[in-house]
Amino acid sequence: MKKILFLCTGNYYRSRFAEHLFNCLALKHGLKWQAISRGLALERGVNNIGAISRYTIEALKKWGVTLLESERLPLQALEEDFQTVDLIIALDELEHQPLILERFPQWLDAVEYWLIHDTDKTSAQEALGKLEKHLLLLIEKLVQT
Repeated sequence: MKKILFLCTGNYYRSRFAEHLFNCLALKHGLKWQAISRGLALERGVNNIGAISRYTIEALKKWGVTLLESERLPLQALEEDFQTVDLIIALDELEHQPLILERFPQWLDAVEYWLIHDTDKTSAQEALGKLEKHLLLLIEKLVQT
């Protein structure tokens, strides 16, 4: 089983959506890939309520993905997370590349960067819609390899 790591700032919204939707789509397509997600700066999410964003929950429901009541809390990225995966994707190059440079500089060139902004720059619906498109393209690419 190959593993993919999705990174965002707080592991509360974008990366969690990517993790759950990727795993759902990979299973449907019979891919031997599994996603995990982590945050690069959990301390910036001190005002987050609950384990996962309501926007994420709502968007996943549209895909038929139901989360458990005991959904885990956000997790901070650790060195070992980078070491144990085959693909690393940070969800917003402008926001996350400086954090990776600061906290995990040895992995800077190993990370693929997308450009999915947080809610301070775009609506949740627009961001998650764009993320869906990226995930569908990624699944298509993995199916062909």
